[in-house]
Amino acid sequence: MNRTAFFSGVRPALFAGSMTQKQVDGLDFLLDQWNETGFTNRQWLAYALATAFHETAHTMQPIREYGRGRGRTYGRPDPVTGQTYYGRGYVQLTWKANYQKASQALGTDFVKQPDLVMVPENAAFIMFQGMASGWFTGRGFNDYLNGGQRDYRNARRIINGTDKAGQIADYALKFEAALDAAREEGPEPQSTIKPETGQHWLRRLVLAIWKAFKP
Repeated sequence: MNRTAFFSGVRPALFAGSMTQKQVDGLDFLLDQWNETGFTNRQWLAYALATAFHETAHTMQPIREYGRGRGRTYGRPDPVTGQTYYGRGYVQLTWKANYQKASQALGTDFVKQPDLVMVPENAAFIMFQGMASGWFTGRGFNDYLNGGQRDYRNARRIINGTDKAGQIADYALKFEAALDAAREEGPEPQSTIKPETGQHWLRRLVLAIWKAFKP
């Protein structure tokens, strides 16, 4: 992907012509994490980015649910753990059962330490794998985005019924257009790719080791 072309597409279409450095870094990070999943369906990626764009209030960073579940059943402290499983991350992971699913998949105890969902690597894994596997509602990417259909509106059912379905579908179309333009432009010249920091390289190494030894 030519990321210069990609950002040239999303900046005017989704960010009113201007992005903060945190928005750029967050979106860049999600693209890196997507590459680690092995998924290749650009429509899946477009819809995941649209979901993150909406659920993070356009920050492209993991956030906590506004109000932290106040007035909702999942906003009450769990009687066993004392933790509250309000929305966190890129997709606003809620309910103890979903924290348990994420714990089993990633090998991290989010039930005892739900704030670990705020770690970007964890949040990205939860979003991509959860949306692909149907963790949140029993429905996944393949139910709406496959070789035979592109139903961005009903894809909202992967996360939260039809809440803001049309709005997020519009975001997905814009992300898809930017991804298509980036592919048509071809790969970015090597000289323009920023070197990885030592910290980022270490994170990728840890993820690779985890994948190699995951049962």
